[in-house]
Amino acid sequence: MRLPVVAIVGRPNVGKSTLFNRLLGRRQAVVDEAPGVTRDRNVGLVEWAGRAFYLVDTGGWYPGAREGMEARIAQQVTEALRECDAVLFVTDAHAGAQPLDAEISRALREQAPGVPVLLVVNKVDAIRWEAHAHEFHPLGWEAQHAVSALEGRGIGDALDALLGLLPPGGGPEDLGEGIRIALLGRPNVGKSSLTNRLLGRERVIVDAQPGTTRDTIDVPMRWHGRTLWLVDTAGIRHRWDAVPGFEFYASLRSIRALDRADVVLLVLDATAGVLRQDQRIASLIEESGRAALILVNKWDLVEKETMTATHFEEDIREALSFLSYAPIVFVSALTGQRVLSRLPEQIVSLWDEAQRTVPTGEINRALQQAVEQNAPRAARGQRRPRILYATQVRTGPPTFVIFAHHPAAIGAEYLRYLSRRLREAFGFVGSPIRIRLREATGRRAQRPPR
Repeated sequence: MRLPVVAIVGRPNVGKSTLFNRLLGRRQAVVDEAPGVTRDRNVGLVEWAGRAFYLVDTGGWYPGAREGMEARIAQQVTEALRECDAVLFVTDAHAGAQPLDAEISRALREQAPGVPVLLVVNKVDAIRWEAHAHEFHPLGWEAQHAVSALEGRGIGDALDALLGLLPPGGGPEDLGEGIRIALLGRPNVGKSSLTNRLLGRERVIVDAQPGTTRDTIDVPMRWHGRTLWLVDTAGIRHRWDAVPGFEFYASLRSIRALDRADVVLLVLDATAGVLRQDQRIASLIEESGRAALILVNKWDLVEKETMTATHFEEDIREALSFLSYAPIVFVSALTGQRVLSRLPEQIVSLWDEAQRTVPTGEINRALQQAVEQNAPRAARGQRRPRILYATQVRTGPPTFVIFAHHPAAIGAEYLRYLSRRLREAFGFVGSPIRIRLREATGRRAQRPPR
C-alpha cells in the first residue's frame, strides 16, 4: 500500500470504532455499547486537507492476554502496529485514566518504538469534560487532543495534528482504483477462512463458533499489479428478531456491502447443501446487479463417491436458478484447493466482463438475428410489437435499451430470450444483463443505419 497507514488502538469501549466511522465519513464499522464487538482489523481510506491515508480500526486491547478471544484480538493489534506509520491511542474522558491505559502505553513503547503516537481523549462532548483530559498527561504522550467522535467535536484539529506525524506523500494522486470483492453467506460457511487463504496469512480471526466475524472487514491485496479489496462480512442470519443489536447491525452491514462491491462471492457450505437462507442471499445478489461467483467451500469434506461435483452443480443450478449466469467453483479454504490458483484470476475476469462495452452496430446485428429467428408475439387484445434497435447505456451490470413500437406488449419471457441471445453473442460471464424497453418516437422511430 503506497499510502501511509494509521492504527487506532485502545482498551475496549472507548469509542475507537465511532472515531473510525467519523474519520471515514460513513458508518463502516459496527458500533455497540457492549464491549468486544470489534475483533478484526478494519481498514478504510481517509482524505483530509489534500492528503490521504489508510485508517485501521482494531479491537479492545489487552496487551497481556495469552489465551481466548482477547489474545487473538491482541495479535491483531500487534499486526496493525507492525504495518502502521502512526498510532491514534484512544482513551475515555468519562472513565478517566485507567490502569489498562497505562499498560497499553507501555506496550506501545515496546512494540512500536519510533512510531509517532497521538493520544486522543474521546467523549469530550462538552466543555465541562475538557478538564478531565488532563488526567491522561501522566501517560507521557506529548501529542494529545480532546475530541468527541460521536459529536464531531475537535476532529478537525486532531486530523491536522495527525497529518503532521505522517511521512510525506499520500496525496490523492496516490489513490489506486481497486476491485471490491464482497464475500457473502450464512454464518460459519468459511468466509473468513477464504479471506485468509487468499491473503496467505491469518488476517481475520477464524473460529469454529458461528458469529466470530461481527463486522464488514475491508482488506487490500495486490494481484498482478491490480488492487483487490476483499470485504469479509458477518454471516447473514435468517432471523434477526432474536439476536443482539450488534449482530443485527453486522448482518445489515453485510447486506449493504453489496452497494460497495464490484464482484460478489456467494459462499456455500458443501456439507450442508443449498439452504433457504442461501437462496435469500442469492436473490439479494441478483437484485444488486453485481457480478457474482458461487464458491462451494469445504469441498474436501464431501464424500466424492456419493456426491460428485456434477450432481452438486445441478442441485445448485436448480435451487439458485436466478443466478444461472454465475460460475461455480468448488474450493477448500482449509487445504487451499483452487483458491489462489483460480479465484483471483476469475474475479478479475468477472470484473472486466462486467465493464465491457459493446459497439451499437454489433448489438443490433445480434438483435436482428434474434428477432428473425423468434419474433415477439402480441398478447390477445394488444398490438404486435416491433423491435427497431438497441444500444448499451451502462456497465456493471451491462444494461441495454431497446427501442420498439408497442414495447408494453413484449413479455418477460421474450426479454429472457433476448438476454440469452445477448449473452451468447457477447459473453458477460458472471453478470446479469438488464434490458429496458422504450417507445420509439420521432427520429427514434426509424431503424438506425447499420
